[in-house]
Amino acid sequence: MAGFDDPAFYGDRWAAVYDDHHGQMDPGRAVEFLAGLAGGGRVLELAVGTGRVALPLAARGISVEGVDASAAMVERLRAKPGGESVPVTIGDMAEVPVSGSFRLVYLVFNTLFGLLSQERQAECFSNAARVLEPEGAFVIECFVPDLARFDHDQRVQARSVTVDSAVIEVSRHDRVRQLVTTQMITLDGHGMQLRPVVIRYSWPAELDLMAGQAGLRLAERYADWDRRPFTSASSSHVSVYQRA
Repeated sequence: MAGFDDPAFYGDRWAAVYDDHHGQMDPGRAVEFLAGLAGGGRVLELAVGTGRVALPLAARGISVEGVDASAAMVERLRAKPGGESVPVTIGDMAEVPVSGSFRLVYLVFNTLFGLLSQERQAECFSNAARVLEPEGAFVIECFVPDLARFDHDQRVQARSVTVDSAVIEVSRHDRVRQLVTTQMITLDGHGMQLRPVVIRYSWPAELDLMAGQAGLRLAERYADWDRRPFTSASSSHVSVYQRA
């Protein structure tokens, strides 16, 4: 079995349930924000997945392309209205395996943290910078780490409990490597299903350093897609990087 370091690991295991699991997430504000940066240029989504953001952007007439390591995720995208019209390259998002230049490259919903080392995340920044137009932007959406969530580097949470099912989230935290390894355990009439995920979180200042090494600078940072001010109390950030 492929391990966590396989770029397709998460997508191949979550594709069948991804849209149901995240069905409460409305991409509208993200789409509005990104459309404002796209202009009339080419747009690239790294880890395009099932097209939650790419498809509504493309529906606006924006030229959107995608990269994803998981063919299973892309198959879900293709099955949706408009999915066949979004070109997708199957490959490692850290390598940004595309040609030409883009007005906008974006990576949303903490997905940068799916790259499990500082080196891999820095590689993603460098390759995103490589394909940006001179006035282009690289946009990421990430959470701000909250280590208080863990008790002795562990966490157990009941995500949902119904009359015939339960979803339990079990996590371990490696504070040295900044890794969080999680199993989402579903117990129901069909038995038990395990949905694993591992992330390597980074602090905003660490991301800014990666950007600087890639020849980018932080142009804007907000607490969310509504452009609320980012403060020390913010739990997430939307960061816009441009060429230094």
